[in-house]
Amino acid sequence: MATYKIFPFQWTRWLPCHELMRSPPMNFMGRGGRMVEQGAVPAEQQKKKMRTTTILEWLSWDACMATVVAFLVWTAFRWITVESRFISSSSMYPTLAVGDHIIAEKISYYFWRPEVGDIVIFRAPKPMQDLGFSAEEVLIKRIVAKAGDLVEVCYGKLIVNGIVQTEDFTAQPASYYMTVTHVPDGCVFVMGDNRNNSCDSHVWGPLPVENILGRYVLRYLRLSQIDIAACGLRQEG
Repeated sequence: MATYKIFPFQWTRWLPCHELMRSPPMNFMGRGGRMVEQGAVPAEQQKKKMRTTTILEWLSWDACMATVVAFLVWTAFRWITVESRFISSSSMYPTLAVGDHIIAEKISYYFWRPEVGDIVIFRAPKPMQDLGFSAEEVLIKRIVAKAGDLVEVCYGKLIVNGIVQTEDFTAQPASYYMTVTHVPDGCVFVMGDNRNNSCDSHVWGPLPVENILGRYVLRYLRLSQIDIAACGLRQEG
């Protein structure tokens, strides 16, 4: 008996589970009227993905640690080498006025001794603390005499070792008298340029060198009208 094939093709080729049908790629209209193949990543998305990857790489652990270390090193460098302050009173006028911002360097006195004429910032010594100043209070004055010198003020003139000093930086001649004072070892004698409005060594005595924090080098801003904060640089009581 003859056998007839009802379907002229193999069953296994017809069954849909035998092979996944591959559909031809479909295109769609992109920006600018250009045809973009389906499944393709637009160039803008590729660039955005690359930027995101770059940012993630930059924000890696090593990069973050390097940034933190660099910040700490820079902060330590500034803390060791320079100090910024602002002037809150007129005791150094006319050299420095109220509202001036200054920079003091803190390196040179590791190698050299303070010199006459230097303008220095310092912490209040014990005699100033007895007058009501805080031990952490920072002031600014000019060195007018060094260890071993004899200092006096007479007829408005500063006299050091018997020699009248020429001072063209003062606001006016001193209106007070000061008997001869010997500057001991390890100390300097400091005074404000505004002699009649300065609480300085003529009031509380020589300043120990160990209290000096740095030397004034730069005035970088003047604010003539400002409400001075309590944390500012105080020069006198």
